[in-house]
Amino acid sequence: QVQLVESGGGLVQDGGSLRLSCATSGLTLSSYAMGWFRQAPGKEREFVAVVSWSGIRRYVASVRGRFTISRDSAKNTVYLQMDNLKPEDTGVYYCAANEEMTTNWALQKYWGQGTQVTVSS
Repeated sequence: QVQLVESGGGLVQDGGSLRLSCATSGLTLSSYAMGWFRQAPGKEREFVAVVSWSGIRRYVASVRGRFTISRDSAKNTVYLQMDNLKPEDTGVYYCAANEEMTTNWALQKYWGQGTQVTVSS
């Protein structure tokens, strides 16, 4: 049974930092592209960042230069380091896994339960 469990969310001030973690089990992390998506209240879920099994990274333009996605196959964990956070980054952040790298949330195979990130101004 595949499980993705996010942690690390919380309340932070404008300009602050958080590191999200996604602990995985039941899958071989090195065989999957791992992504982060977020959903703000009243808005559709959107792509944030993805890293392929080979290490290729992509980011949505609004977070490029502020967020960094990484993976540690030895720990079966994926991270999202978020710096210089802004109020518009507020939302529930979800970890997702798929065999092929894609920024389309509808095509992800596995999802975590999400972790709340709130950035106050």
